[in-house]
Amino acid sequence: MRRPVVGVIGNAHRIENRFAVQMVGERNLRAVADVAGALPLMFAAAPEITDIGALLDVVDGVVLTGARANVHPARFGTEPDPKHEPYDIPRDDLALSLTEACVARGVPLFGICRGLQEMNVAFGGSLHPEIRELPGRMNHRMPRLESGEIHPDHKVIFADRHDVALTPGGAFATLLGCEIIRVNSLHGQGILEPGKRVVVEGVAEDGTIEAIRIADAPGFALGVQWHAEYDPQRNPINRALFQAFGAALVAHKRA
Repeated sequence: MRRPVVGVIGNAHRIENRFAVQMVGERNLRAVADVAGALPLMFAAAPEITDIGALLDVVDGVVLTGARANVHPARFGTEPDPKHEPYDIPRDDLALSLTEACVARGVPLFGICRGLQEMNVAFGGSLHPEIRELPGRMNHRMPRLESGEIHPDHKVIFADRHDVALTPGGAFATLLGCEIIRVNSLHGQGILEPGKRVVVEGVAEDGTIEAIRIADAPGFALGVQWHAEYDPQRNPINRALFQAFGAALVAHKRA
């Protein structure tokens, strides 16, 4: 049997502020290849050139990656603010419809950071553009120097920063074999109100939603707020997630 194929969503980007490209972080591709045991295949987050039905006929699963851009507030009934830019409206258009299609067809779906947020919005949930502005919340954004610049050391940026309490007996606790995990944190936007079918299974110590599943999904449909793609080759928590995703790919392919 051939290796499963995983569609990894792209992000709109401009090189030299002139050339439009679609971009995927290499860590996402390596996590899919090294740990999930699949062939990563980047697809464009642009509805006019990516047909969802055709895509799902080709791939055995989908990863919705993190991204610099926030989900546009119009998607959950809030007015946009320039300070929360950039946005990637074509990705919004594709990812939200793709999320629903994956769940309906039982295609394994793994959402990471923005991907978790897209899964929530796709099922009617809302987001807050700056979780750290809510009372009692910590700063979930990546570490910066005193000068305000992003810290230059990736080991510092992606270091585990807070605990997440998992629902006892839930999908994540069962998969990971524990009820408390420690994760990295590199996001500003986060879930405010969960969507109708969104089951919250992991919460940070400050109340921020960190892990979700889609209720009654016929296949793997999990999302995490942290960047699980950073180190699944070494981190046992992230490795277990990508291995479980890989097992779901094989099961779906055989079915």
